[in-house]
Amino acid sequence: MATSALALENVDAFYGDSHVLHGVSFSLGEGRLLGLLGRNGAGKSTCMSTIVGLLPPKRGDVSVFGETVSRMSPELIANRGVALVPQGRRIFRSLTVRENLIVAARNGQGQKSTWTEETVLAMFPRLRDRRSHLAAYLSGGEQQMLAIGRALMNNPRVLLMDEPSEGLAPQIVVEVMSTIRMLKASGLSILLVEQNPALVFDIADDVAILNSGEIALIDSAKEIRLNDPRIKQYLGVF
Repeated sequence: MATSALALENVDAFYGDSHVLHGVSFSLGEGRLLGLLGRNGAGKSTCMSTIVGLLPPKRGDVSVFGETVSRMSPELIANRGVALVPQGRRIFRSLTVRENLIVAARNGQGQKSTWTEETVLAMFPRLRDRRSHLAAYLSGGEQQMLAIGRALMNNPRVLLMDEPSEGLAPQIVVEVMSTIRMLKASGLSILLVEQNPALVFDIADDVAILNSGEIALIDSAKEIRLNDPRIKQYLGVF
């Protein structure tokens, strides 16, 4: 039986009195990429916040490699090997590129770190050229690379990516998706939230579709795209 790098089981989450996630269950296989899709307001970013501990679930469980993390603090969840590339990048604009990377550095579960400042800068040569620059003065594409690099400095076992193509020029989107392919090929387990279904179906092993805070469909990316007529209902034409 394949190992689940990440699993949500019957998760309910609320913002105040607003019930946002309704019994959400899905799992991300080790070394696989799961695309999480849905229209605006479907609950995708809420899932991310719940996983990383910013919005603890009211009911249900979140586990990372079999360990329940549902009631842990965001810091402890990060220490279990979960890193988030947040929507809108949210880099530290008043820090330099190098400082943004260093502040996120963490050794991976007592093992030799795969991702260091040098390996991140080798993946993103443009950041190497700008490592002494303030992050506020980077282009949108460079800021997204920095957000990814900062998450990798956590040496994660599970990488969450929330709308990494948002607001980027088409050519930069191509570069970002190429980076995600490389990370997937390295064996990293990735949960990818995207507004653009075509990008997800082009790269994902599996896809889960949220609709009004509930899982509407979940299967292999190929099976859903080729054989499930409900895809247009939940995502529209793409």
